[in-house]
Amino acid sequence: MNFTPDAQGKVRDIYDLGDKLLLVASDRISAFDFVLKDPIPYKGEILTRLSLFWFDFLKDVIPTHFLSADVADLPEPFAAHADYLRGRFMLVKKADVFPTECIVRGYLAGSGLKEYNKSGTLCGIALPDGLVNSSKFDEPLFTPSTKAEIGDHDENISFERMEELLGADMAGKLRDASLKVYTRGRDHAASRGIIIADTKFEFGLINGELTLVDEVLTPDSSRFWPADQYEPGKNQPSFDKQFVRDWLESTDWDKTTEPPSLPADVIETTSQKYIQAYEIITGTTFVPLGA
Repeated sequence: MNFTPDAQGKVRDIYDLGDKLLLVASDRISAFDFVLKDPIPYKGEILTRLSLFWFDFLKDVIPTHFLSADVADLPEPFAAHADYLRGRFMLVKKADVFPTECIVRGYLAGSGLKEYNKSGTLCGIALPDGLVNSSKFDEPLFTPSTKAEIGDHDENISFERMEELLGADMAGKLRDASLKVYTRGRDHAASRGIIIADTKFEFGLINGELTLVDEVLTPDSSRFWPADQYEPGKNQPSFDKQFVRDWLESTDWDKTTEPPSLPADVIETTSQKYIQAYEIITGTTFVPLGA
């Protein structure tokens, strides 16, 4: 499909249709704020279809921007590319999206672990002594960040800073909505044998109403761990792109220059991890819909 998107994220291409948007999830994968050269087969379709599952699952919790994923609703000239788009697109309502990522952490991992080991805090929140890699928090923590452009780095900010940016009332609403959505998703995933260690959400306003947008609880936006293998004190096996991050960490890449190409076995294993996440969470077998 050779259309030029009106906007482009690390994974999604966004087309402005006037009264709505067409979001198309590519097979691109990003790590450490870089888009890697090698696509992951079926990734875009899995991100879209898993988000559709969650949008339906969460519809009694919060409004979402989702309108349709039916190719019959594709306008021209996109309808001519239905075979490619099937399974990887969403038609959504336009929203005034907030310039912050709403991150919820249930466990100590990633950048949070690095900060804790250095200062005993997480995004400025003082944590108890004695926590280790992958420790579970007594209660989930809300830790917002700024939203970076491609090639730049997201920056963790305090809740107080978020209040300064958005106002105390709206910051509180975003925090409460994030924790509610995470808790509902976490509990469902736990019933299926998956730990959602952390995740990030995006919200916007549609006709003044707080609305969940973008993707939700996917292997790109979350850390998924198999519950039966969970063991604090070490990195956990995962059903997400942590496998790619771990491989990159094992190389001599300096995280400032062009990332190295992924080996074929890393690409294949990552694709299988995404498929596993979809199948476990939804309880259905993944059968590709697109060409």
